[in-house]
Amino acid sequence: MFPTLIGTVVIAGIVGYASERSGFTHNGYVPSIVIAVGGAFLFYFVSIMFGIGFRWQGWNAILSAAGALVLVPTHWRK
Repeated sequence: MFPTLIGTVVIAGIVGYASERSGFTHNGYVPSIVIAVGGAFLFYFVSIMFGIGFRWQGWNAILSAAGALVLVPTHWRK
């Protein structure tokens, strides 16, 4: 369980950095990484509690981090 959690954080950090580097988001590097890691943490614990998600934790981390980057900033922007 613990190595999976660390892997989720690393993958989410990479997704947050890559999304900012590619121009997908315009939040800044640190906020994008924080948002991506937060979304991945949330989905990781929800997938453990309720058994939802994909078979591989890596896909869960990638898609939840990208989903958080799409949802969170657009909610607060005008």
